[in-house]
Amino acid sequence: MLDAYQFGDFSPYAPNLTSLISYGVLVLVIIGILLIIISALGERKEEKQKLLPYECGLNASTLPVGPQHIPFYLVAIFFVIFDIETAFIFSWAVAFKSLGLTGWLRITFFIFVLLLGLFYLWKKGGLNWRTMPNGTWKTSPIRSSEK
Repeated sequence: MLDAYQFGDFSPYAPNLTSLISYGVLVLVIIGILLIIISALGERKEEKQKLLPYECGLNASTLPVGPQHIPFYLVAIFFVIFDIETAFIFSWAVAFKSLGLTGWLRITFFIFVLLLGLFYLWKKGGLNWRTMPNGTWKTSPIRSSEK
């Protein structure tokens, strides 16, 4: 009995893999051709205004110096945490009827743990920040020695 592998096929998935590779090569060739056409036909004007950094339509008032202040990182981290929480709660809400009482208990526990973490952070002062008279940020640090 003749086997399919005797005729040079590497696997039964070879035709699909060949079409995928040829499609990828075709896409890369088209992108390369378009980039060459754009670079040949596009305008090149070196103006001072084009080389300046763009800040929301306003001219830059100062040069960027120093690291970003910590409250901005906290806002970003809180956004990510609450965004992920929202995704979990939304997926639970979609499957609410099929999950029943056990699903409700699990999401209640999930929200309770998140609220415990939020209250802990609030009590330790992680949400308190303000600007000092000299323009620097004052945050309430979370110390491990505090009780």
